[in-house]
Amino acid sequence: MGCGHVPLYQVYRDLVTDIVCVDWSNTLHGNSLLDHVVDLNKKLPLASSTFDTVLLTDVLEHLADPLFTMRDLARVLRPGGKLLLGVPFFYWIHEEPHDYYRYTEFALARFCELSELKIICLEAYGGLPEVLLDLSSKAIGTLPNPLPTILRPLHAAATHLNSFSPVRKLSEWTRSQFQLGYVLVAQKL
Repeated sequence: MGCGHVPLYQVYRDLVTDIVCVDWSNTLHGNSLLDHVVDLNKKLPLASSTFDTVLLTDVLEHLADPLFTMRDLARVLRPGGKLLLGVPFFYWIHEEPHDYYRYTEFALARFCELSELKIICLEAYGGLPEVLLDLSSKAIGTLPNPLPTILRPLHAAATHLNSFSPVRKLSEWTRSQFQLGYVLVAQKL
């Protein structure tokens, strides 16, 4: 759901037999792979209890009524079906004006509870080093030339720092306060 150009297909293609791609018509990512063009803020034109898995990554923050969406995704899942969800937390404004929310683990857990989805896994990813690197990367891209060219080597060096044990430990220690985002796996009851 909110598939865009299906960027994660290479990750899961060997694990599925069929895929149904759903997105809205005004996506910034192109529509060549769409099976259904829909308004993601409305009830999906899909039968109830149809899907074994729904993948929703980096989309929930763009929906006006996330609880409505979570309940509708639960509706289209078969009993025992799974929702795989990813959301950013520390992140820049993107795809404006349709960037509405950032979610804590508590909000995601509440959405699942109210949608009759059992959480199997809910984890933060990133930490302070990843947040700083991600935000600085995006900031560099918005600067007027020649600043991005000058700053790219510094950014490359910072990226390399993540391979060092003390930086990885800092990431782990700060993950609960400075998460880049969350991943969630939930199952329909």
